[in-house]
Amino acid sequence: MPAHDDAPDAADTPDAADAPVTPEVPDTPEAPGASTQPSSPVITSSEPGSFPWAVLAERHPVLIQQVRDAFPLAPAQHAALDALLAEATEGVIGPLGADAHDRERWAAWGQGYFGRSWFDVPFLWAESYFYRKLLGALGHFTPGPWQGIDPFGPFKAAELAGKLVDEELAALDELAGQPADVQAPALLAGSLWGNRADLGFRIDSGGAHESTAAGSDSRLVTDESARLWALLPTGGAATVHLVADNAGRELIPDLVLVDHLLHSERAADVVLHVKPHPYYISDATMSDVIDSLRRLTHAPAAGYAAEIGRRLWAATAAGRLTVRAHEFFCAPFPYSAMPDALREQFAAATVTVLKGDLNYRRLVGDQLWPPTTPFAERTAYWPGPVAALRTLKSDVITGLDRDVLAALEASGEAWRTSGTHALVQVDARSR
Repeated sequence: MPAHDDAPDAADTPDAADAPVTPEVPDTPEAPGASTQPSSPVITSSEPGSFPWAVLAERHPVLIQQVRDAFPLAPAQHAALDALLAEATEGVIGPLGADAHDRERWAAWGQGYFGRSWFDVPFLWAESYFYRKLLGALGHFTPGPWQGIDPFGPFKAAELAGKLVDEELAALDELAGQPADVQAPALLAGSLWGNRADLGFRIDSGGAHESTAAGSDSRLVTDESARLWALLPTGGAATVHLVADNAGRELIPDLVLVDHLLHSERAADVVLHVKPHPYYISDATMSDVIDSLRRLTHAPAAGYAAEIGRRLWAATAAGRLTVRAHEFFCAPFPYSAMPDALREQFAAATVTVLKGDLNYRRLVGDQLWPPTTPFAERTAYWPGPVAALRTLKSDVITGLDRDVLAALEASGEAWRTSGTHALVQVDARSR
């Protein structure tokens, strides 16, 4: 049984410091640069009953129990999970264990947070650190039999093998043979609303909100899809970067959209960015890309899904579809702090499309911006055109029309966090 790299050593615990709520990103090779000073409150989990509070106080304990139930864990792993549960819900933030490979990095990233309540530090940082500690408790990073095991793998596999995926793949047959201008909006909508399949969201909802097909325009709080398509004319030889969010029932429609861009010659090549290791329950890794491509390819041979799978398989061999996994995608900071190497990749893109709620929070900053704050104002630092496809499942929002905002607020719905609303936002400016 491998040693667990997250067991805190009391003698090594940093003292709590009276640091600002939001520290600068440390100027290190892992994450160079610095975040800008916030002009709106950084979101924390300190308010009981709030969405961030519920994630830390309710969702994370449920997830720990689900992981226990999914694996034949050894006593040391159960003990490590017990310690994480106690720390994350009732204790204070402790450092990684002395033998953790990234102890120094997280010590710098969390400077001023250790010794504080998890509920009093930025929500984005606390969520990220929780998942890092969960992986460590299971021995994910430690040489031994548990190294590299995805603690969320059983949940992802069950979803991918489910009948709902069969039905969604079969539904693609209706698009076979349709003109590209008919397929485009349907597949974009599929990718957008596929984010409802986020496994982390379904822990809370019990699966009440399922993926829907196109036709949910009344739930789009902002729809700038025309601007996106204007960046991708047929035959334009575009390079598209797609930053994925979740695996399974979201990643498959993302891959189908990628195939459309390549097959319709809206894009000459696509770069798909995934997480370098398991993160946020259902976030996509390279293993999930492989599993999703196999699911498509092994669909009924006469169906459109299998044809798409075969084309994507060939696109990877031809170098037209490339998958990358930069370490910064698992860092607890906004994209304004991205390292230069990643910035250079995005600068080379005709457009970068960011999928999902977490990517949106990192794109505009996980802060309580006035909802009418222009989207382009919050993305001005991005090195090229950028688009967000997001189902709303957290408090952050920008770029809303005042009348739309007034109607949403008057509806009485939890429209920011329920997953019932979505947006397509585009900053098409060249830098």
